[in-house]
Amino acid sequence: MSGIIDHLVYATDDLARTVESLGERLGATPTPGGQHLGRGTRNELVALGGGSYLEIIGPDPDQRHHEGPMPFGIDTLEGERLVTWCARPTGELDHVVRVIAAADGDPGEIVDMWRARPDGELLSWRLTLTRLDHHLGPMPFLIDWLDSEHPTASLHQPVVLRSLRLTSYDHRHLARLLAIMGGDDDPRLQLDDGDPAIAAVLDTPNGEVVLEG
Repeated sequence: MSGIIDHLVYATDDLARTVESLGERLGATPTPGGQHLGRGTRNELVALGGGSYLEIIGPDPDQRHHEGPMPFGIDTLEGERLVTWCARPTGELDHVVRVIAAADGDPGEIVDMWRARPDGELLSWRLTLTRLDHHLGPMPFLIDWLDSEHPTASLHQPVVLRSLRLTSYDHRHLARLLAIMGGDDDPRLQLDDGDPAIAAVLDTPNGEVVLEG
């Protein structure tokens, strides 16, 4: 794996609709990921190269009676959009979170999570949770996959992430936080000043596709 970009989060209010339309747009068929039991969502995945993938996440029809907020504001989302991204730090997660907090960042609280794959295998990981119920934009949440097989291990790679454009009010501060995560050497990251925004430029069988927040 290369770089700290673990995955991009593309949220939708209708997973089946978006999987079909986005798959046609990308020229790639998303692979079912699994259910987030207790969170009311499920996902499908597209490999992006370099140990990164696109997560398409929306309401799970099998959890219609789920109560409480869904991650990434999906329960109030109208339509679909790129909402945030997830970084895979090169250092130990607890240490990275402490250093980010000391550098005037807001990494969030580390929690344990899991989901069931369609084949029944359970994937377990740790991530920073505070931001998951918000539309994040340029600041990522962080993940440690522990001993679980990374989702990209079983994904075909028809799409490549060329760049992830991150716009924030202070791109230098964001750059410092990303450096703590190990992002200095990821050439796909492009930072600029402006209103918070996120955009991914993808090379696909259908040509260049840009996903925006």
